[in-house]
Amino acid sequence: MTPNDYCQQKAAASGSSFYPGFLFLPPPRKRAIMALYAFCREVDDIVDDSTEASLAAIKLAWWREEIERIQSKTPQHPVGLALQEAGKNFNLPAKHLLEIIDGMEMDLRQARYPDFKALSLYCYRVASVVGLLSAEIFGYRDERTLAYAHDLGMALQLTNIIRDIGEDARRGRIYLPVDELQRFDVPAADLLNNRYSENFVALMQFQYQRAEQYYGQAFAQLPAIDRKSQRPGLIMAAIYRTLLQEIRADNFQVLHQRISLPPLRKIWLALKTWAFS
Repeated sequence: MTPNDYCQQKAAASGSSFYPGFLFLPPPRKRAIMALYAFCREVDDIVDDSTEASLAAIKLAWWREEIERIQSKTPQHPVGLALQEAGKNFNLPAKHLLEIIDGMEMDLRQARYPDFKALSLYCYRVASVVGLLSAEIFGYRDERTLAYAHDLGMALQLTNIIRDIGEDARRGRIYLPVDELQRFDVPAADLLNNRYSENFVALMQFQYQRAEQYYGQAFAQLPAIDRKSQRPGLIMAAIYRTLLQEIRADNFQVLHQRISLPPLRKIWLALKTWAFS
């Protein structure tokens, strides 16, 4: 199995809503985005699957060293080899890859965020940075596309947070800002015990509006000249924004279940977005 085959299998096996957006890319860009996505999956899985924070920290430290090895052209991991190849064709700064690891390490150090400013740093590291790297791979001619990529990353991560509230709470993590839980009078215990209330729905409506705001900001900042090249990101946005709207239509029943879109609907959204973008 080649490094690129490994990355494609890693991406396909995840069942992510991102994957359909990658399928339309020409081979060099497809290999590069698969490598980036596989890297994100590798470091994210370390945090999600590890039962000991100290062991996860050691594994993330190894990946920091792997990024240094990529720079010196001596990577050891299939993903590192694939990223090295991608770096020959696209601008993938090591500092951005390290920032993604910084975001994963935040999950090891803290389970709560006092306010949205603190949460924004986490979202930037685990999502907006990925958006910036993706924009480099997809290609752009106008620098404003980077602002679009940043805000789209925020929107996608906020959608993830809304979708995964119950699942994350059972893992001991609550990504809703503490001050907002207090403002809407929703105790953390309600999230842990699947207790729905009018206050919870009001809190989630607030989170929904924030995510929608970031989607709107992102689309407003994407220059027309780069819309075609950035279609994979627009496919991700179409799938995730549709998911967000489904969650709202279901009155935010996200504590006891993980709402998702059927695969065929994701494919339909991908085809529709590709054709009309």
